[in-house]
Amino acid sequence: MPKAASTRITPRLTPLLLSLAPLLHAWLPRQRWFAGKGTPVTGFSPVSATELLPVDGGGLLHLLVRAHQNGTPGPGDCYQLLLGVHHTLPTRLAPAFIGRPQDGPLAGRAVYDALQDPRLAGLLLERLRTPGQLGTLRFDRALSTAIPAGLPPRRLDAEQSNSSLVYGDTFILKVFRRIHPGVNPDLELPLALARQHCSRVPAPVAWFEATDLDGTGEPATLGVLQPYLRGSEDGWQLALRALSAGSGFLAEARALGRATAEVHTALAAALPAVTLGRPQTRLLAAGMKDRLEAAARAVPALSPYVPGLRAAFEAVAGTPDDGHSLEAQRIHGDLHLGQTLRTPDGDWSVIDFEGEPARPLAERREPQPAVRDIAGMLRSFDYAAGTLPQALDSARAGETPSPWNAEWAAGCREAYCEGYAEASGTDPRSEPALLRAYETDKAVYEVLYEARHRPDWLPVPMAAVRRLALP
Repeated sequence: MPKAASTRITPRLTPLLLSLAPLLHAWLPRQRWFAGKGTPVTGFSPVSATELLPVDGGGLLHLLVRAHQNGTPGPGDCYQLLLGVHHTLPTRLAPAFIGRPQDGPLAGRAVYDALQDPRLAGLLLERLRTPGQLGTLRFDRALSTAIPAGLPPRRLDAEQSNSSLVYGDTFILKVFRRIHPGVNPDLELPLALARQHCSRVPAPVAWFEATDLDGTGEPATLGVLQPYLRGSEDGWQLALRALSAGSGFLAEARALGRATAEVHTALAAALPAVTLGRPQTRLLAAGMKDRLEAAARAVPALSPYVPGLRAAFEAVAGTPDDGHSLEAQRIHGDLHLGQTLRTPDGDWSVIDFEGEPARPLAERREPQPAVRDIAGMLRSFDYAAGTLPQALDSARAGETPSPWNAEWAAGCREAYCEGYAEASGTDPRSEPALLRAYETDKAVYEVLYEARHRPDWLPVPMAAVRRLALP
């Protein structure tokens, strides 16, 4: 394999990025994983560049760049780009085309999204098969798992905040796009769970990272390779199919509760937990109230319900002398039906431990009450019950002020909590004030998200808001 070249911010890297900047200005904001939509990009600054395959003869260029935007404080978000470079782009790769630089070291060559090129995607797997350092990049792997050579890659179409490649229906590689200093929880937590022999989460097989992001000496996770659960179906699609067929989902919800409890138990054993006293609990409640006030300013439809919703958070704050404390541990952080998979043999797995990508990485790595995950799943059952087209149509017409299939959602919620209690010995319903507060906080987040990105879906979380605002 040709030797890779790597560089940090040097006289050579600056003209490279200057020549690519006009192409990135047009291409980057259109990507699903670009976080700064709606705000103009004013420029780019280089972080590092590595030729995973020399670009002179049709190679693979790894870039970390910061995008600067109007009115955005701080140094700008850092993005990971994998760019193919070729003199003549094959017709089959036309959808991946980004552009041709007018000047600089790549002048006149076709630059394109390398993850859409099977040849270059295969090269990335080869790098993961061979641990070692390539300039500022480091590749590592679990030697207990063999990674066969030559597995054919295919890119998954459903991109969210990251990009994913499947190799031979054997492994899946998640490539993180928005990069933060520190170990990503989507690597850290599955590795910790593997040490506890928790079978609910696919154990990482290989990963790669930037070893010294921005010269801080702190590594940053760039991608994780895990087993691909071939033939699995995600919980969201299974729930919608059950709803469409008029079928129950109680057994599945109970099994999901048990799976969640097993993951929480293993995480508590693998990583330090903390006790949150009254001051920390009050800060937690204050953060929820602050998010509510900000959401109400942005979404006027929320304003009439603010007093009732605020009461849910004040109940958690409690009184200064009640001796109340909360146990906090590492959790999933963004748990919902879409983050679960049921394998062909009926077992449930939990995936995507990155947490909410919009939150700072340091915040996502903090211990939190496990009930936050539980509240996220309970909200997901409500979402499923209100997402079918006929339910959305009814909500827009103002016909139904409560969850659309209330009986289905309530049954799933109860079954999930029962399953959790069976496996953990702790029933999340035993702390109703805390559970209500976290459900409320999640519903407020959903209202803000839907108002900004999917206004037609706003009735779904607003139904929960009306319910949660009641005394």
